[in-house]
Amino acid sequence: MIHIPLWKRALVFVVVALSFAYCAPNLLKSEDLARLQQSMPSWMPTRAISLGLDLQGGSHLLMQADMASVIKQQGEDTVSALRSELRKNNIDSVSLVPQANGFKIELKNADQRADALKMIRSIDDLVTVAGVGVMIEGVYEDKALKTITKRTMDRLIEIVSRRVNESGTKEPVIQKQGEDRILVQLPGVNDPKYIINLMGKTAKLTFHLVSENPDGLGVKKLPMKEDPAQMIPLQRTALLDGDNLVDAQPSFENGAPVVSFKLDADGSRRFCKVTSDNIGKPFAVVLDKEIITAPRINSSICAGSAIISGSFTVQESSDLAVMLRAGALPTSLSVVEERSVGPSLGQDSVDAGKTASLVAFVLIIAFIVLSYGLFGVFASVALFINMVMIMALLGMMQATLTLPGIAGIILTMGMAVDANVLIFERIREEVRNGRSIIAAMDAGYEKAMASIIDSNLTSLIAGVILFAIGTGPIKGFAVTMSIGIVTSLFSAIMLTRLMLIVWLQVKKPKTLPV
Repeated sequence: MIHIPLWKRALVFVVVALSFAYCAPNLLKSEDLARLQQSMPSWMPTRAISLGLDLQGGSHLLMQADMASVIKQQGEDTVSALRSELRKNNIDSVSLVPQANGFKIELKNADQRADALKMIRSIDDLVTVAGVGVMIEGVYEDKALKTITKRTMDRLIEIVSRRVNESGTKEPVIQKQGEDRILVQLPGVNDPKYIINLMGKTAKLTFHLVSENPDGLGVKKLPMKEDPAQMIPLQRTALLDGDNLVDAQPSFENGAPVVSFKLDADGSRRFCKVTSDNIGKPFAVVLDKEIITAPRINSSICAGSAIISGSFTVQESSDLAVMLRAGALPTSLSVVEERSVGPSLGQDSVDAGKTASLVAFVLIIAFIVLSYGLFGVFASVALFINMVMIMALLGMMQATLTLPGIAGIILTMGMAVDANVLIFERIREEVRNGRSIIAAMDAGYEKAMASIIDSNLTSLIAGVILFAIGTGPIKGFAVTMSIGIVTSLFSAIMLTRLMLIVWLQVKKPKTLPV
């Protein structure tokens, strides 16, 4: 015990020094920190802890998904696919129309009913089929509606998360509420209108040929973005959609903002064929039921990349690129509730957290020093460095600190000295049993180690479970508690031990002040 290799001593020194360096940015004001981040390389310690909504204020949004349009679109997509398949298989129908929660088919020949039913099940496995004879009615019942809703909400949360994260908002909370609502909390965002606009746009990108027959079947008319009064007839079926996009970036062409995009292998192949087969024809780029641009195809485009132009501003091109990269929302979102948490509430929470942390820190130090004298002083120094290490790691991880997170830090203060208490009590017991100073300290650390590891490991398992299944503030508590457990083990087993050994080597005491 009395001998610690040089590399271990160097490791402790380096860890402590780096902890102070990476903790330092948290002491700077936001404007000073911003200047530091601009002037220093990214690998230098320039990151500070992000404060959660309850600490720095921000915006609270509750958004509702338009599930009725999703069900309607599901029925329309099934009808469109069925119309094509019925034609391919020579199954004649009198009518094939979507309706509320499904669709209805009237066949010309009842003998073809079995083939039609088989085809419906192969296209849409969620629909329940009813009707007799030539009449077939497809209905989405409760179980199917729940499945569609779950799929839609999972996709919505994924895409909203991508959009909000790419917009630069740090550590947003995005989670499902109820069956068809999404909660979005944006720390530090006091004017959420920009984020609402970014999330509210569906960003459904499709490519259509312009129809030469404005009144023909399978034709729909959509307005131009620049001139909504100008309606252009398009072929209803999209030749390509945004699902084939792999990247989109804001760019410039001839000094004007545009969006450049890249397609995956399948999209590149299809885009090449479409442009090769339709040279000389106008080709419309449609975004959220508006025609962004409708240029004429002058040559084949087979490189898998192209640009979207449409009188964008620089901000519009940047926002469009973010939305295209994140993907199209499967349905629109409307704001049900919008609240702003003022900075005064956040500052009150910060002040209360600081006060609670300071009181806990002082009381713990007072207890440990009164109980164990000089050894308690060593433990208090280790506790202070332990807190610095926690703040440094939180800053490096860019973790979000919330009120529950502060509670986790306060909890780890007590847990941090717990290991030292076990060690010191063991040393006391060994001294009472007549062991020498070195033997007592060796035995104290050796016999207490199993208990220390067991207690901290069980707490760490609880923290990992809380992080895995918890959401929002629960995750914040789990993160700070788990980090505190790891750093407290280091400070008790390595740091305090090193301080005791150095003291022994320098002072060479006859008795232990414990």
